Amino acid sequence: MSFQDKVVWLTGASSGIGKATALELLAQGANLIISSRNTKKLEEVRALCEYPDKVKIIPVDLDDYEHMNTLVEEAISLFGEIDILINNGGISQRSLAIDTGMTVDMRLFKTNYFGTVALSKALLPYFSARKQGHIVVVTSVVGKLGTPLRSSYAASKHALHGFFDSLRAEIYADNITVTLVCPGYVNTAISINALTGDGSPQNSMDKKTASGLAPDYFAKKMLKAIKRKKHEVVIGGFLERLSVYVKRFFPRVLATMIRKLAVT
Repeated sequence: MSFQDKVVWLTGASSGIGKATALELLAQGANLIISSRNTKKLEEVRALCEYPDKVKIIPVDLDDYEHMNTLVEEAISLFGEIDILINNGGISQRSLAIDTGMTVDMRLFKTNYFGTVALSKALLPYFSARKQGHIVVVTSVVGKLGTPLRSSYAASKHALHGFFDSLRAEIYADNITVTLVCPGYVNTAISINALTGDGSPQNSMDKKTASGLAPDYFAKKMLKAIKRKKHEVVIGGFLERLSVYVKRFFPRVLATMIRKLAVT
């Protein structure tokens, strides 16, 4: 598979992984629809592109998941078709469960889970009618295992795995592919924007996030997995990738290791 002349709709495209993925997709010849809540930053991403006419912008607020059908109609009209949807939008968390208000728990699920599911379901009839399509979901390593300070974030990512694993089986006969991408630490602003217990952003960079993979390197790895139509891929450092296998085969060992993590 090649991205040449494919139409790709990418959410969370205004910064970090999304921005790097947008630029890499364009370098590989794709036509691109970029979305996030921040139109100004989307315009800045488009300004970086050598061929800005190949980039269209649709503002999307994943919390407003009741209007996704209208957005899908608009997106299809921009290039006349959509081949791939990359669900990359989301928000993280840095707070103990005991200190986290239910409104914060619900916001994490509205953005990370319900918004992603609603957009994918709104596009699904179009893919089904065409008998082709590819849905990509950027989840997290904590979608495979839970760690301190990320209880509801991890829960929302686990929920994505449950939903899209089920969906993959349901739409197999329609020639629609589902790929789950699980990042480890990537050097983005995710920890700066992460919600604390009262819903305010953390406004500081985690050390492990700062030392994570470069977003452009991650984007290349992710697009390679999408080309291969993988069901699931973990992209991160050695310890993050190892933790997924330890969780599967030695869960008690991993539980002991996670308890020893510094809760900071």
